[in-house]
Amino acid sequence: MKVEPVARFSVSLPRPLLNQLDQMSRERGYDNRSLAIADMIRNGLVEHRQKFSSAEIAGTITLVYDHHKHNLQSVLTDIQHDHEDVIISTVHVHLDHHNCLEVILVRGKAGPIRKIADALIAAKGVKHGKLTVTTTGHDLPG
Repeated sequence: MKVEPVARFSVSLPRPLLNQLDQMSRERGYDNRSLAIADMIRNGLVEHRQKFSSAEIAGTITLVYDHHKHNLQSVLTDIQHDHEDVIISTVHVHLDHHNCLEVILVRGKAGPIRKIADALIAAKGVKHGKLTVTTTGHDLPG
């Protein structure tokens, strides 16, 4: 395993903010505040990069819908079949007699994935939907 060299820098914070950072770091189980800050920076970079259409991302599109809604299942399936190039897998769960949960794993360019998510979430009969984005790991050091 290659060990990346570290760079040290100073950050000035108001004492109450530093106290909150230290409390959060302890609550989340970080060994030190540097690890917590590094994770916050990575999260910020992932959020920033997903705004660019050409950035490669991975993520999930989560849908909750009433499977009794006329033609909805067909609409959702058609959208997914039209985008087999970025859809990796789909998990479908029956929550109860009417409601289904579908989690769609995606990987590809941010712009097209956002459009797919918007189309799925906007389908008539979808009760809730959310696109959750992460990195493919190639663009962030460990």
